[in-house]
Amino acid sequence: MKPFFRADQVGSLLRPAGLLAARAQFKAGRITAPALRAAEDEAVQAIARRQEETGLEAIVDGEFRRENWWVDFVASLRGVEIRDGDTRQAFVDHDDAGGDDAGHSGHGHAPHYVPKNVVTTGKLGSDARMLAADYAALAACTARTAKITLPSPARLHFHGGRAAVSTQAYPDMEAFFADLAALYQREIAALEAAGCRYIQIDDPLMSYFISDRLRAEVRAAGDDPDRRLARYVALINECIAKRRPDTAVAVHVCRGNARSAWITEGGYERIAEAVLGGLEADHLLLEYDDARSGGFDPLRHVPDTQRVVLGLITTKTGALEDADALARRIDEAARHVSLDRLAISPQCGFASVVEGNLISEEMQWAKLRLTVEVARRVWGTAGR
Repeated sequence: MKPFFRADQVGSLLRPAGLLAARAQFKAGRITAPALRAAEDEAVQAIARRQEETGLEAIVDGEFRRENWWVDFVASLRGVEIRDGDTRQAFVDHDDAGGDDAGHSGHGHAPHYVPKNVVTTGKLGSDARMLAADYAALAACTARTAKITLPSPARLHFHGGRAAVSTQAYPDMEAFFADLAALYQREIAALEAAGCRYIQIDDPLMSYFISDRLRAEVRAAGDDPDRRLARYVALINECIAKRRPDTAVAVHVCRGNARSAWITEGGYERIAEAVLGGLEADHLLLEYDDARSGGFDPLRHVPDTQRVVLGLITTKTGALEDADALARRIDEAARHVSLDRLAISPQCGFASVVEGNLISEEMQWAKLRLTVEVARRVWGTAGR
């Protein structure tokens, strides 16, 4: 059976103080890369045990070896440069209850996190084993299912479109997308060769097409938003097309998560037919943690062959959700997707960037315990 668990998680966890100190020492040149790796190994071992004690079956390394959920992976590719982003792409403060889709705060706070952008300067390439070592280290720490996360390939294209890709290296954009898909196919194959059977692709870029502000960015780059979104869906499908029959690939359709800030709001309806109905992943992890996320009606587009993990528990604030209310929301979602095809998780990771969300470690674990508790109440198990 492909891995699918009633209690799941998205991937990143708050970094312990000792690991943050080791990373700071490495940046300052006071410890070596092997010493940092040893500190990461120790932290991953401890976090794997803690997840097992919490009752989770899908075990992650917390993205403890990354400074950012996507930059480390993309920066390791050949043919790309990471550059500073535009402040117009900024996330919105989680406290900006009166904020709007243009990124303007209702309380006068400035938006905080500005994501970096990617420019493709040459032919894409990789060693095709970038995450296999991380998987092997995690798998050695647990007898349960080790889960690895990959950033969306669309990250290499969204900000800038054609202008972000060298015309000398890629005069034909379809050649760029083909190389990108082949790169991901090799990475997935390398993970599978190492034994990995649960791979998650994190994609906030698809939720950008909910936003008028970010759709305008696509138009300014000379593209039609709906056509570009369809190309991104096709790209992910190409990336995962050659996976093994026993490998589960999930796609997390995120709305942005950095220091408890977000980038898009609104329900999935605007992208539901193209994304929820078009992705050929084994299951989807969707965000449903607050009123900003909309209702469950878009789930009607999910094919009967696919499963859905409902991200009902927020990682952005420390208030603990009510278990009864969460069970009722699962019942609501089951009107559109049968209960046997549903699961529950937090809506996103707890630390998409190394500094982490504005939430305590104690509350992080309380929320993960709640995830397991609700799964056992609704399905009788937190596992398969």
